[in-house]
Amino acid sequence: MKNYKKISIVYMLISMISTQFSASIAKQMILELDALTVTIFRLFFASLISFFLFRTWKILPTLKLIKKKNLVFYTLSLGIMNTLFYYSLGKLPQGIAVGLEFTGPLLLALISIKNRKDYIWVSFAVIGIILMVPWQEVIKFNFSFMGAICALLAGFCWAWYIYYGQKVATENLGVHALSLALCFSSLFLLPIGFFYNAEALVKPVYWLQGLTVAVFAAAFPYSLDILALKNLSKVSYGTLSSLAPILAALAGLIFLKEYLSIYQWIALVFIMIASVGITLREIK
Repeated sequence: MKNYKKISIVYMLISMISTQFSASIAKQMILELDALTVTIFRLFFASLISFFLFRTWKILPTLKLIKKKNLVFYTLSLGIMNTLFYYSLGKLPQGIAVGLEFTGPLLLALISIKNRKDYIWVSFAVIGIILMVPWQEVIKFNFSFMGAICALLAGFCWAWYIYYGQKVATENLGVHALSLALCFSSLFLLPIGFFYNAEALVKPVYWLQGLTVAVFAAAFPYSLDILALKNLSKVSYGTLSSLAPILAALAGLIFLKEYLSIYQWIALVFIMIASVGITLREIK
């Protein structure tokens, strides 16, 4: 069991690195296109990849045997989370957008705590999130409040994604649950996308970028998430996810030249302490 937990932690780390790398690419696309169109590219290409890679059509007859409510909520949380996060990414620095989004998994970790010692590590994560917000810019209104609201709402959907992800992971669907959720999300958003910006969706020049984002932002990391959720508690998953803002800030710095203040880098240290602490406790 210990080895499974260690492997699950590695899965999560690779998943987060892949996601933040793709977010930097997605942000460049969002500035040229719009958040909804980039979200559709991400989900559509990821659904095609996962559906054929995992041969998801083979499990379609078994859907009548599962609890459809879990799959429906998993699908909704996945689609809405992606749309809201990409909108916030177009309005905020990548590290801050991800930092605010993380309040969702953090809240889930707080609710799920059973061992009082875990409060120490979650407290570090809370302090880190607070320090991540550029309060001086907020006071001067030199800050996208709509972007922040979307990031927080995306975090709420992220918490639901974790919660229902664990449920569908135990339905004997495995990675097929992800494939189905991606397909259903795409089918729902595509008509809206064609009504909103059909010209961009049909241009082949954007397809390669959309495919790249899909591979590194959805198909690859979400598959690893499904595997990780089988062996990690909601507390461990939620707090380990606090590494995401660190990786996001580094990706923003390297690929987008987005610089953070000294307080925000201190915040990243607090968040890293929380992640390391909960990881060490989990694998003992």
